[in-house]
Amino acid sequence: MPERLPNYSSDKPSLERAALALALTDTREKEDELKQLLFAQGLHCAVTEIGGTVATLQPTGKLTHSIISAAINTGLVKKDSKEIHAVVHAALEASNGIFIHTNSNASFALKIGMTTDRKWIAIAMFGRSSLHALSEHCRVGLGYMHL
Repeated sequence: MPERLPNYSSDKPSLERAALALALTDTREKEDELKQLLFAQGLHCAVTEIGGTVATLQPTGKLTHSIISAAINTGLVKKDSKEIHAVVHAALEASNGIFIHTNSNASFALKIGMTTDRKWIAIAMFGRSSLHALSEHCRVGLGYMHL
């Protein structure tokens, strides 16, 4: 694991790249190590995981509620209408990349990484989807919104 998250634009780490990196971690140990690294660089972060079909995740609001709960419970955002509004919009933007061109019966296993610098929030989703075990493939989505 690098000592710093790669930086491609300025002196501060990229929220979007950090959220994607969190969503891409494949073990709890790597996730915890990355969280510590990001915190040392001034970013706050949270991670959650969720699974289900499109029909159970999207129209019911289960996915959005899970993201909001993780963001509040970890202290990523305050229980404030403006901050929750930003989380909802970033989550919806990220879910556009996940749920595009899919069947409502498709099953998903998603990992969601969230980062903030207390001015902006980035939400990244990474996971697998399939209608059948032989048709499984990866999907990714990213959302970014000001708090």
